[in-house]
Amino acid sequence: MLIDRSHRGWAIFVLMALALATSYYVIYAASAANGTEGGSFEGLVFGFTGTACIFFAAFLGVRKKRPTWRIGRAAWWLKGHLWLGALAFPLILFHAGFGWGGPLTSVLMGCFWLVFLTGLFGLFLQQVMPRLMSNQLPQETVYEQLDHVRGVLLDEAIAMVRSTGARRAVSRPQKQGAISGRVMESRPATEPTDEDASRRPLALFLDDEMRPYFRKNGARESRLCSPHARAALFADLRSRLDPSLHLIASDLEAICDQRAQLETQRKLHHWLHGWLLVHVPLSWLMVVLTVAHAIGALRFG
Repeated sequence: MLIDRSHRGWAIFVLMALALATSYYVIYAASAANGTEGGSFEGLVFGFTGTACIFFAAFLGVRKKRPTWRIGRAAWWLKGHLWLGALAFPLILFHAGFGWGGPLTSVLMGCFWLVFLTGLFGLFLQQVMPRLMSNQLPQETVYEQLDHVRGVLLDEAIAMVRSTGARRAVSRPQKQGAISGRVMESRPATEPTDEDASRRPLALFLDDEMRPYFRKNGARESRLCSPHARAALFADLRSRLDPSLHLIASDLEAICDQRAQLETQRKLHHWLHGWLLVHVPLSWLMVVLTVAHAIGALRFG
């Protein structure tokens, strides 16, 4: 979620609440003869308020699983999750007096810190990644369609190589590429013979370099994954081709560039969403530990 003007109301509310809580804690800490205690009246106020913020933030997960519930729009809950989750952090620190306490409390505080830090990391990614993806991925694809588009691009490359026998005509109309949107010469599909020496470097390059590169995990191992190596490989390919086939080599290089963009999008998507694999389980663990801490404090405090 991008932080924009729509967050202004939440930001003002949280900043005012934080200023009030900080002033209250300073007065409380200065007047406490035995130091701050979580079991004192002031400590309990901070504890209950911080816990309420935590449970509100945790409820976002339930709200997402029940989109038909008419209890506020999902965007409102997401903003509340962000801002009240941030407010919970200083409130809990005030409740604990910036200490860690016993074993259970120490585990709870460690989990709380991790949840807060992973949340900050995720918020940072959400501010940076969309701009990064728009700059680096001019032809961004729906994430669920990445594998399909990768296969279509390979099919387009195969069709180009198979059509090289008909590419020697002097004059040809131009048309738009089906997937890439690039203008390229129309190439009727004719199957060249094995004796067509001018086509052989293209066929070998397709089989030895491009097919492995277009496999699902091929971008991790192929030489084509490096921009510099890719440029060098295609320069070498052009040096072994008849000049009349240089344009098709450029078309193949453009398709490989699109394959690289698909892989970049996949990596950025994993970064953008992968932090949730840590943040969400830790958040629910923190909720369970918070309940255990509250029960223990009420029963044995």
